[in-house]
Parts: sequence; C-alpha cells; structure tokens
Amino acid sequence: MPSQQQSRRPPPPGLVIVDKPDGLTSHDVVARVRRIMGTRKVGHAGTLDPMATGVLVLGIERATKLLGHLALDRKTYLATIALGVSTSTDDAQGEAVGEPDEAALAAVTDSAIHRGIAALTGEIEQVPSSVSAVKVDGKRAYARVRAGEQVELEPRPVTVYRFDLLAIRREAGRIELDAVIDCSSGTYVRALARDLGGTLAGGGHLVALRRTTVGPFTLAAARTLEALEQRPELSLDLAAAVGAAFPRHDVDEATARAVQYGQRIPAAGIAGTYGVFAPDGRVLALAADAGAVARSVVVLAPA
Repeated sequence: MPSQQQSRRPPPPGLVIVDKPDGLTSHDVVARVRRIMGTRKVGHAGTLDPMATGVLVLGIERATKLLGHLALDRKTYLATIALGVSTSTDDAQGEAVGEPDEAALAAVTDSAIHRGIAALTGEIEQVPSSVSAVKVDGKRAYARVRAGEQVELEPRPVTVYRFDLLAIRREAGRIELDAVIDCSSGTYVRALARDLGGTLAGGGHLVALRRTTVGPFTLAAARTLEALEQRPELSLDLAAAVGAAFPRHDVDEATARAVQYGQRIPAAGIAGTYGVFAPDGRVLALAADAGAVARSVVVLAPA
C-alpha cells in the first residue's frame, strides 16, 4: 500500500468516526487524522476532554461543511464517579481538594445515592465546571482559571434524559459509582459528579468517561487511530453521512442542476434541514423549506 506521503490525491469527502483514546485532545486527534488521511481539510464536532474516550466525529474534505449542522444535541456516556473527594477540575486530572470524611461516607446509603441521582435527572439547572470551555467575556473559563482568576459561572438549563446506576463500589476513602448518562449537548458529566458528591458525601469528581453515542453516531461505527492507520478510509462517505443524519429528499435531473447552481427549488414539505439527492444518489446540498421554496443551507456538490 502506498504511504500517505507518496499519494497526492485528496481523499473523498465523508465522515470518520474515531474511538478517541485517553490522553489526547480533540485537536490532537484532528492532527493525527490529517496525516493519516493525507489532507488538511479535517474538522471535528462534539469535543471530548483529554481524559475522555469514545465517539469523536470528524469531517473530511467537503464534509467539514456538515459539522456545524449535524444534530449532535444528545449524547450518551459511561461514567465512573467517585464520592468523597472533590478536585480542582471536577475530574481525576485535578488536584484533590480536602480530605474524605469517613463518617460522611459511611452514612451514604444505596437509597441516598439513588435519590441523589434522581434529583439530577430530567430538566435541571447546572453550573458548568470552572475549567470548562464556556466563554466568560469572550475568553474560555479554563483559560481564566489557568491565569489565576476566580471564575464563577451562571447555571444553565440542561437535560439529563437518563442517569442509570450500574454499580456501587465502597472503598477506603471513597465510594465509586458506574453509571450510564444520556444527556443534552452542553451537559457536563463532571459537574454531575461534583454535584452528586457534594450533596451526598461532601465532595465528588469524575474518574473516567467514555462517550458511546453522539447524535446518530455510535461506537459500533468508530475505529481506533491505530486501525485507521492500517486502513485509512472513511466511516461514511458524504451521501451516507447526510443520509444518516438528515431526512432525505430525492429530486429529478432538472432540479438537481438548479440546486448545483444555487437556484431555488420547490419546497419538499420536510420540517427542518434535509439532504437533497440527485437521481444517481449523489448528495447535492442541505436545504430547508422557506414557504413555497427551499433554500440551500450548504451546497455539497461542485457545480
């Protein structure tokens, strides 16, 4: 197989679903995939923290245009939460704040854990972690914390659709919980860990996090970077990516030509953004109805 350095032909457009490893930022993964796929045109959607693993969606070539339009507003995680000790970052990468209160931990019953989880399920107001990527006066909160500033963020509405407890482990100085969390975009799982631990045991933090789904994309379609190195190919080509994430609208040849040249076409009668496909199966654009006509949101096929 010729190396990526030898091949100058750009890859076809589409999505690569990566199973992100622990220790890499999302930008690190983008840099690796640029080298593997032999193109600079790589972007990511749905950022993961360095300690988190699992589904990271990458757009290649023209598919980078899709990233801002993908419905990635629902995500599922496998999380391990430690009760008893808070950290400076609300996760295992931060420094411990204080000492565990053995008496408080001993008083935490299984029933109390279930009640605490129930209180954090549904539509809730959540204060993001102070080291989150939330912007404060145009600057990321984590950047302000690193600069020595005291950051206080306002609570925001989020939805935790599912917070299912899988296991409880009682250890010296901590209680560990394994859970499945299905939540809206913008929910910070480490903030859930912080708040659950704070309510039950005087402190808590996130030990491990693995994202299993983001929008319609799951671990079943994800590959490790090592597997991608061995076989540098798309997870979904452009047409399959649009078909997986948006409703489909097929048009005739005359309408397909109009779409490619940016002309308006008759409305499809489909709510929200949808994919427009030519008779030969090529995806032409993302479009949305505006009264009796459709407007192109993103043109994906070259004229």
